[in-house]
Amino acid sequence: MNVADSQRLESAFEKLGLESTPRAADADVIVLNTCVVRQSAENKAYSYLQSLRPIKDRRPETVIGLMGCLVGVKNNGRLRERFPWVDVFAPPSDPKPVVDYIRNREGLAVEEIQVAERFAAQDNEIVLPLHQRGKLVAAHVPVVLGCSHACTFCIIPFRRGVERSRSVDEIMSEARSLVAQGVKDITLLGQIVDRYGHDLKSQISNLKFQNETPLVDVLRLMNDIEGLERVRFLTSHPNWMTDELIAAVAELPKVCEHIEVPVQAGHDEVLERMKRGYTAEDYGRLVERIRRKLPDGSIATDIIVGFPGETEAQFQATYELLAQLKLDVAHIAKYSVRPQTVAQRTLVDDVPPEEKERRRKAIEDLQERIAGEINARYLDQIVEVLVEDQHKGKWRGRTRTNKLVFFEDKRPQPEEWRGKLASVHITWTGPWSMQGVVTADTSVAST
Repeated sequence: MNVADSQRLESAFEKLGLESTPRAADADVIVLNTCVVRQSAENKAYSYLQSLRPIKDRRPETVIGLMGCLVGVKNNGRLRERFPWVDVFAPPSDPKPVVDYIRNREGLAVEEIQVAERFAAQDNEIVLPLHQRGKLVAAHVPVVLGCSHACTFCIIPFRRGVERSRSVDEIMSEARSLVAQGVKDITLLGQIVDRYGHDLKSQISNLKFQNETPLVDVLRLMNDIEGLERVRFLTSHPNWMTDELIAAVAELPKVCEHIEVPVQAGHDEVLERMKRGYTAEDYGRLVERIRRKLPDGSIATDIIVGFPGETEAQFQATYELLAQLKLDVAHIAKYSVRPQTVAQRTLVDDVPPEEKERRRKAIEDLQERIAGEINARYLDQIVEVLVEDQHKGKWRGRTRTNKLVFFEDKRPQPEEWRGKLASVHITWTGPWSMQGVVTADTSVAST
């Protein structure tokens, strides 16, 4: 979400005639876009803000902006008191305060310019920053802003506000403009992405979606965009991952067979304290339903270890659930107290830091073995890779199931592969990536 927000801000700056520079010390304008979902991310933001103070002291005319979740939707002024060298504050997904400040700043020579592309002047369309235009292969389109679910550990509702779905017209306009600039892979974003549209149905009585799950309507429209190769969506919630949505993934050619659906914990008492609204058995049945419809698909999950009150036996239940389900990816985090959350107000953070780390490492080691076994099935297979860029002399891209692949083109006349689909013969697999060589026949034999 922050990547998408930063792209919008950078594009707006370019329309004011500004250019990006690699070094903050050389910039006229510095904006820090922040995440606070974990304490470690918040600490990094504070550290970086402190590092900007000497720049402001040396060059007071430098504009320093702060945006994102650290500011939140209800800035109470404490940040301004703590960081007086910051000139302007902007909430998540809203670059307007920063852009307006720059436009009206005395002594900063900006001249609003008209970007040449035909899509630049259209409402709800996005112009990528110059250095990404025609080069960015995979992009993100937010479809749901904020969240109203209020899991007890989560700060997002307090910092990004209540759930707000964007209109279908906004989403499609933005997606088409990205494709016109060379984007081939679009991920639809939401804190609970499969909740998309439910708030619109309750607010607009005559709003008609064709499907009970409104996200399916958007996926079907995305599937029809000419020039777009792949569509993804994240992150889903088990309670809203409907059979209708799973069926749409299976049926629509451009929608990738990759589902991100966090379980967070594998013990019912922990899930209840988290207010997740399902049981471990419910989650297991969901995985079964996904695999029946998407037998060649991949599933990613999120895990929090060391949640308040989590006993060794409860942690072990999470470990055993993951060992049983054998998911492709597990994003693992140690529980971090977040201000304003229900957990912070009502639960005691009683799992010692060293025990949280032990549990995190145990899950990580387990997932490394599982992912290694899953990826080993791709050895000596030919996979379809959408190529994003080059890395250390090799082309880099992803399969439809979101597997990272590095490959070489050793043919006498190698191609420029950025933005293209390559058929890659896998010669090596590991838990986190695979390697191979492009085949002489570019047709795809298998996934």
